[in-house]
Amino acid sequence: MNDLGDEVTDLFSAHRPKLIWCASGILHLPGFASALDWQSQLKAITTQNPFRHMQTPGGREMSAAMTSCGSVGWVSDGKGYRYSPTDPHTGTNWPDMPDAMLDLAQRAARAFGATGYHPDACLINRYIPGSKMGLHQDRDEADFSQPVVSLSFGATAQFMIGGPSRSDPTRVIQLEHGDALVFGGDARLAYHGIKPLKSDSNQPYGAERYCLTFRKAL
Repeated sequence: MNDLGDEVTDLFSAHRPKLIWCASGILHLPGFASALDWQSQLKAITTQNPFRHMQTPGGREMSAAMTSCGSVGWVSDGKGYRYSPTDPHTGTNWPDMPDAMLDLAQRAARAFGATGYHPDACLINRYIPGSKMGLHQDRDEADFSQPVVSLSFGATAQFMIGGPSRSDPTRVIQLEHGDALVFGGDARLAYHGIKPLKSDSNQPYGAERYCLTFRKAL
């Protein structure tokens, strides 16, 4: 992994670098997933397992709507946060992870330096204007040596990521349609979140944002 601020000068466009090491353990890949037919992929998943607003263990409704695909899905309710092989909303197994999505996640992980990456869960978040995700750690997985890979589609979001303590300073990374972000290593347990999604009628891909987050859960 490269040092803070190190950039590869190969460009997708005149303005957006192909690969940016934002800090130790944080890799931003602008436009990496822009060719994915994401709308048809998500339609197939959500037709079987629709988006819903899960409850925190304390009973608060989460701001972003969620669903999952893969061998296991992430769930939250009065019993706590966990991965489950079945969707408690439908009682069925989660949909299989589409090959095209899995391929992109594995390619992003290889760019990060993680070979042999085989995620078994993909958490899908849907944000509407005003939706957000508070600072949190992804620590429900069994192996923290595996990175987290996310793909962003739709409206632009402001992604916050800090350090291992909630009080650590955060940096903001602008995630646009088709961007990938990978964090692992020193940043695997960094607190991160999404600022409230702005309402902007000029967004070229619509007002909603979809985030696909791949994890090696088990």
